Amino acid sequence: METPDQLRELFRMQKALNSRIGVVTDGMDEAEKTKWILNYCRAMSQEMAELTDSVPWKWWAKYQKFDEQNARVEVVDLLHFLISMAQVLGMSADDVFQAYVKKNEVNFKRQDSGYTAKDQDDSKHI
Repeated sequence: METPDQLRELFRMQKALNSRIGVVTDGMDEAEKTKWILNYCRAMSQEMAELTDSVPWKWWAKYQKFDEQNARVEVVDLLHFLISMAQVLGMSADDVFQAYVKKNEVNFKRQDSGYTAKDQDDSKHI
């Protein structure tokens, strides 16, 4: 049995979940895209707060424990919303992969150069 492409499968699964919830990203106008990008940004901010609360970050509180299992769940929650956001922007799994590869190259070049100055044009090709 052939294993499906994992990133494409995640995108397929997220599209099905969003559709079930009532969020259909195909054919959204600019106002709908804006609404859903903001919704997903807010949701991701909340998930980041929940992830933060999974680690003992309060240096003054001795009762905290590292909750790795919950941290993993929060990372997956973030991925749900990130994939949803990509879909709102019309990005497929292939689009995200290709953009990631290009941006990764930019990040390596930045490290090679010491990243001493911001170059507004180094990511325009992505």
